[in-house]
Amino acid sequence: MGLFSSFKHFLISIVTVVTLCISTPVLAFQTIIPVTGTIYNESVKPGAVNLLSLEDFTEAVKDGDAQAVKGLYAEEIFMMRVIQQPSGKPGFVSPIDGIATQFGMAANNNVTGMLAHNFASGRFFFDLSMDDRVSVVYGDGSIKEYKVTAIYKFQALSPKSSASDFVNLDTGEKLSAAGLFTRMYTGSHHLTLQTCIQEGTEDSWGRLFVIAEPLNA
Repeated sequence: MGLFSSFKHFLISIVTVVTLCISTPVLAFQTIIPVTGTIYNESVKPGAVNLLSLEDFTEAVKDGDAQAVKGLYAEEIFMMRVIQQPSGKPGFVSPIDGIATQFGMAANNNVTGMLAHNFASGRFFFDLSMDDRVSVVYGDGSIKEYKVTAIYKFQALSPKSSASDFVNLDTGEKLSAAGLFTRMYTGSHHLTLQTCIQEGTEDSWGRLFVIAEPLNA
């Protein structure tokens, strides 16, 4: 791949990440952001999910495809089937509860990125804490284990703009869209879970990122 092609691909990745949240409350939190701005109503919050064991969940989602992620599991927190983004639609995030969407552009950087809307499966990402374990299940039944090592929350200064700057809510650090993409979706292999943070009636006000490092790497 030539230098120009690589640079072009990187720019497309950046725009996608920022666009996600705008279009879909989940991505960057929905940082890649297709606009799916349904406000989540606490009064109709689904009841607690009766989780299967990891073994039973793996049996339920595997389909023989060793190359594709099929499930995401955190004991006593969530279990989600995983789908891949349609070709040519890097901002797509499923609005269906119980589903997480694998971020294709993250995979190009050897990072496993999972997107979910904050009004659907993404709400469970807020329940993760430091040192929690997350299992990624592949189609052949193999499992990769990760441990949560960092949790980041950012405010999007222009929630509906794909070129928005972001402010780290813990440190006050300001990052461009490019800087945020690089921080969350490049580097050594890891798992990144992303959804949007709602504030008042603005469902794409911010972005939540949960970073988990591989165990027994």
